Amino acid sequence: MLDALGRREFLALLASQAATKPAPKTYTYKTAGPCEIKADVYGAEGGVRKPVLMWVHGGALIMGDRRGIPAQFLTSLLDAGFAVVSIDYRLAPETKLPEIIADLKDACAWVRTKGPSLFNADGGRLTVSGGSAGGYLTLMSGFHAAPPPRALVSFWGYGDIIGPWYSRPDEFYNRQPAVPKEKAYAAVGSAPLAEPPEKNERGTFYLYCRQQGIWPQQVAGRDPFRDAAWFKMYCPVRNVTPAYPPTLLIHGTRDTDVPYEQSVMMARELEKNKVKHELITVPDGGHGFRDVDPALVTRIYAQAVAFLKRAV
Repeated sequence: MLDALGRREFLALLASQAATKPAPKTYTYKTAGPCEIKADVYGAEGGVRKPVLMWVHGGALIMGDRRGIPAQFLTSLLDAGFAVVSIDYRLAPETKLPEIIADLKDACAWVRTKGPSLFNADGGRLTVSGGSAGGYLTLMSGFHAAPPPRALVSFWGYGDIIGPWYSRPDEFYNRQPAVPKEKAYAAVGSAPLAEPPEKNERGTFYLYCRQQGIWPQQVAGRDPFRDAAWFKMYCPVRNVTPAYPPTLLIHGTRDTDVPYEQSVMMARELEKNKVKHELITVPDGGHGFRDVDPALVTRIYAQAVAFLKRAV
C-alpha cells in the first residue's frame, strides 16, 4: 500500500513520477452530487483511433488519486500505441463499496461511449489495469462492466475482501504504533470526495483499519461475519466464469500488504474456468515493486504491455 512507504519517500515518488509524465487532458466523467469525478487522458491524437488502457489507482479504496499511474508503465503503453485513461473514483469511508463500483462501471461506459468523440478512443478495445486496490477494481471490472474489458492486468491485486487478511487484525501493521480511534476518524470526513487534498492523513485511517481488522466494515458498511453472503458480488474470486476476460496477475511473494496468495487464488479460479491467464510471480518482491530490481520491473511492464496488445 502507498502508506507502507515512509511519507517523505511516497511524496518524493509522486514528484518524480509527475516530473516524467506527459501532460494529460483532464475530463469530468461523472458528477455525484457535489463531487466531480475526473479522468486524465494521455496519448490522444487527432484522427488516430486507439485502443484504451484504463488505469485504476490504488490506496485501499481510501487514499490516492488518478495521478498515481506509474510513469514507466504509462510511457510503455503510449509507445505501444495505447491511449491511457487514468481515473478517480469516490473514496471510502465517505462513500461505500457499491457506489465505488458504480463509479468504476460508469468510467468504463464513459470511455466506450464518449471516448471516441472526445479523444479518439476505440471504445470496443478497452482494457483495464491497476495496482493494489486498483488491481482489485480491475478484477471487479471483469464481471461488473458490461460488456467486459478485452483484458485485465492486476498488479498485486486481490479477489477476496473478507478473508482473514482484511477482516482480522493484521500482524504486520500491528508492529507499528497503535493509531487511536479519534486520530483515525479525524483523518476522514463525511462528504464524498474523489481527489483528496494534497496534505491529508488518510493513511492513518487505513492503518487503523488494518490494526483493528475492520477494513470491510468501514469500506462496505457491512459486517463480513454477519453478512458474508452480501459480499459475494464484491469478491472477484467468487465470480469467475468462462466468460471472464483474459487476465494477467503480477504479485511479489513478500508482499506484506496484500498476500501473494490472493493472486494465486485468483489464478486457480481462472484455470478452473479455462480463462486465458498468466501469473507473474516476483520472487521476494514487496508491495508496489518495493525491493525489486529495476531491470525486472522493466521486463514485467513489457510483458504486461505485450499481454494487452495481444488482446486488442
